[in-house]
Amino acid sequence: MSVFSDDERSNRLRRGILEDVVGGLLNDVERARYLGLPETTRIRERTKIISPENLVLGEHCWIGENTVLDASGGLEIGDHTSIGLNCLVFTHSSWLANMMLENHSGSDLIERKPVKIGKGCFIGGNSVIMMGVTIGDCATISPLSVVTKDVPPYSLVSGNPARVFQRYDEAYIKAEAERVRAENAALRAEAEARGETPGWGSPARHRDGQ
Repeated sequence: MSVFSDDERSNRLRRGILEDVVGGLLNDVERARYLGLPETTRIRERTKIISPENLVLGEHCWIGENTVLDASGGLEIGDHTSIGLNCLVFTHSSWLANMMLENHSGSDLIERKPVKIGKGCFIGGNSVIMMGVTIGDCATISPLSVVTKDVPPYSLVSGNPARVFQRYDEAYIKAEAERVRAENAALRAEAEARGETPGWGSPARHRDGQ
């Protein structure tokens, strides 16, 4: 007697299970290619995409480990956006199905609403984005936030439920970019002076601060 069921739902779910297993053996760029995502995508291990056919993902996106992207209700993520590890993005809810004791597969009480995340966004780790939310361009979601309503562009939100703590403009972002580039250039120069070859990012200082 076979332990495998031969029906449409089982076969559909099994394909996703197989993709998870194979995906675990790939690096982040290979995984993106295997999942049919843009070539510039970097998607880390153990990330799960529900209903990938409803996901629209921009260029140069980064998705962290253990993140769940639920695209069953429609999910759009803009260019140059990063979503940290252990994040949950929901586009559906079974709340009414539970309350009405109708929590069976295919229940017509499953509610779905699309989520749109703009370009240039940063979503910190362990955050939750609830269904129906729109996050504007260049918004920052602090780690451990629960986003239940729309987020304005060029703003920082934090908390549970998340609320706006700061608004910024392009001039502020450019100034911060210049500051970080200058700091990284100094760190690279220090490493080269020590005879080291800097790798990606900023080389770490020695423990003694030298």
